[in-house]
Amino acid sequence: MQSILAVDDSASMRQMVAFTLKGAGYNVIEAADGQEALDKARGAKVDLVLTDQNMPKMDGITLVKNLRGLPSYNGTPILILTTESSDEMKAKGRAAGATGWLVKPFDPGKLLDVIKKVIR
Repeated sequence: MQSILAVDDSASMRQMVAFTLKGAGYNVIEAADGQEALDKARGAKVDLVLTDQNMPKMDGITLVKNLRGLPSYNGTPILILTTESSDEMKAKGRAAGATGWLVKPFDPGKLLDVIKKVIR
């Protein structure tokens, strides 16, 4: 079973994402901020990271940069799921190494379609 690290400081958003992913057969590891996600990523290899951008302790783009610095996460797909939709923020995400950018609120079907396209 493929594992996805779902990162969001909103408990309700994490629940919605986890419900969608678990319903599609994925194992979900949840984290409430970028620092917790980085700690969990160091302890377990996941097949995809789905992260919010605006979070306390460590934002999504900083998380992406840190994950890309770990050899085991060089090729892991990382999607940013956020309310941020400016071209400037998307460019920062790409520069940090994000695989893709999705805007909240999300459509569960579209989210799963994107994940299926990028996960190995």
